[in-house]
Amino acid sequence: MVAAPTGWHEMSRRLALPVEDHDRPHVGWHWYVDGRPQLCTDLLAAASEAQAGRGFVWCGLKDPDQVTMATFQELFGLHELAAEDAVQGHTRSKLEVFDHALFMVVSTVDYVEKGRTGEAEIVSTGEVMAYLGPWFVLTSRAGGRPFMNKIRRRLEADAEDLAQGPWRVLYQILDYVVDDFNETVHEFEDDVEEVEDAVFVPGVRPDVDTVYHLKRQLIEFKRCLFPLSGPLQRLQSAPALPNVPEDARAYFREVSDHLVAARESTMALDEVLGAMVQAALARISLEDNQDMRRISAAVAMVAVPTTLGSIYGMNFANMPELASPYGYYVVLGVMVASIIALAVFFRRRGWL
Repeated sequence: MVAAPTGWHEMSRRLALPVEDHDRPHVGWHWYVDGRPQLCTDLLAAASEAQAGRGFVWCGLKDPDQVTMATFQELFGLHELAAEDAVQGHTRSKLEVFDHALFMVVSTVDYVEKGRTGEAEIVSTGEVMAYLGPWFVLTSRAGGRPFMNKIRRRLEADAEDLAQGPWRVLYQILDYVVDDFNETVHEFEDDVEEVEDAVFVPGVRPDVDTVYHLKRQLIEFKRCLFPLSGPLQRLQSAPALPNVPEDARAYFREVSDHLVAARESTMALDEVLGAMVQAALARISLEDNQDMRRISAAVAMVAVPTTLGSIYGMNFANMPELASPYGYYVVLGVMVASIIALAVFFRRRGWL
């Protein structure tokens, strides 16, 4: 029988969680035999039965602290580096092998709909960690929206599926996360179309800030999406991975294909946004040039009357036009004629 970890009862008292109570959201577990959950309220007893070859234990954690992870590390014999990642978090997806166990970190993405939050972010990131042993699977979620219960219900609905062992839990997690990636790509495509329509509307100044913001969020999405390719490649092609049978490679290959589709679509969106930024800047530069032309034309039209007015404002005594009764009207006529002539000239040139 599995011995109780040193800090098991201390952790239970600190969390106000009895050892036999596993319905709290931050610490949950289930024991499965032949894909069916067993009516057992003692995790230590369930772990002993699973270790003896009767099914496996699935334990799920939410934002575990160091004391909690130390307890489960002792219970399941986790590697200290994996336990450290579960507490401190990890920024990139990865796959590691520790002795006879498999440890994987998967970055997750939650698309934030417009109007759902006042924040500027479009994507909210999180991570899920899975530690696969021969008789157990330990999952830990940090950030992002909750979805592990949905995966558990999906698996429990098909006993034959869940009876295949801990690797099936990892497959369902990856399948769900990659489907989320593809859904996020579709949401980005809708946003890009909206921004594209706004950028190329005639007579409206392009909003470059919106394009830049969308591009920054796409970069954040790429940081979650792209690193998962390496771990999935290992899962589908590595010759021998602990607790992952040979026939499981086809399932991970399918997930990898869906990830490739999401990567290609994301790269295409990145190129489109880059082209939109350049087009928006070109439109703004062209509009600025048009404005400068209008300002220059206006200055030129005002320059002639201003020059004439400044000359006749010098009040010299020997100015012949001052003695003429028509001098004032002649000068005004010259001013008006010059303004009209310059206006016609600049309009023909397209400056007005």
